[in-house]
Amino acid sequence: MGKLTERTLASRELIQNHLPNCHLIKGLNSGSEDITILPNGLAIISTGLDYAGLPSFGPGKIFSIDLNDSRLKPVELRMGREFDLDSFNPHGISVYTDVTDNSIYLFVVNHPQHKSQVEIFSFVEEDHLLVHLKTITHELLHSVNDIVAVGVEKFYATNDHYFTHKILRLLEPILAQAWCNVVYYSPEEVKVVADGYYSSNGINISPDKGHLYVVDLFDHNIHVLERREDNLLVFVKSLALGSLCDNVEVDPTTGDLWLGCHPNAWKLVQNDPDDPPGSEVIRIQNIHSELPVVTQVYADNGSVIIGSSVAVPYKGKLLIGTVNHKALCCDLKLST
Repeated sequence: MGKLTERTLASRELIQNHLPNCHLIKGLNSGSEDITILPNGLAIISTGLDYAGLPSFGPGKIFSIDLNDSRLKPVELRMGREFDLDSFNPHGISVYTDVTDNSIYLFVVNHPQHKSQVEIFSFVEEDHLLVHLKTITHELLHSVNDIVAVGVEKFYATNDHYFTHKILRLLEPILAQAWCNVVYYSPEEVKVVADGYYSSNGINISPDKGHLYVVDLFDHNIHVLERREDNLLVFVKSLALGSLCDNVEVDPTTGDLWLGCHPNAWKLVQNDPDDPPGSEVIRIQNIHSELPVVTQVYADNGSVIIGSSVAVPYKGKLLIGTVNHKALCCDLKLST
């Protein structure tokens, strides 16, 4: 158990580090596990995740919020009757815009009956509508956590477990073996492009599309990987984070990385209402330099928000999502 308590940072106590003017967003009560923001300020949010034995308050839904509207009102995105909403269990999400016609595609990791597959939707923004186009399954996509789209039907995805059997999955953190990986998918080929992770979790791409960032939850770090022309990934470096970070978002202008993290994952598993898991937001500046800057931007002991999984900045605001709690919006005060 020693390795498990060490990997979950079970003894870590969090010091409060709040931002000004924070408020919970009304209408998001079933988690907000992943969030991505379109260039126009529309946030897309996955909710209702039922995963890894953690409490769930589904059903699974996708919402949007116009961050330019001070009301920050969540709007549920409609889906056609042809899609099975009853088993919808959304996890990581990614948006891809086709520059040839400005069509927007939403990629969603889905776990119906606790399996793993990827759904591709066409997003009709003016109608708040998601049109289901395709379901992708593959033996290499066996435990998908997060995804980053790089084409209309192309993406990189992280597998956060090696095993698919429920009991063996629970044993993985105790075994502490670096058996997880990153998979590249296209209609032409599917292949493992990076491996050696204890639990590969969040994934995203640099603004110039030349590098990928992969979070290793149980190794408390993030990996920088260079994309090759054959879509394989070459390790560049890793950076220690001191927390169990979940999803990673990339500022399209500055290239800064923003991570929603679990400062003490042991509390997340224990789920004690009298001692709730906290939340932590980390910002990384200049990650490609010899001296990247890692800053804790926000920290809460669970009194405000529980189990942060993602953080996204937009025009002086910070939107923080959670695995199965609520979502928080705060004002940002950043040093350059």
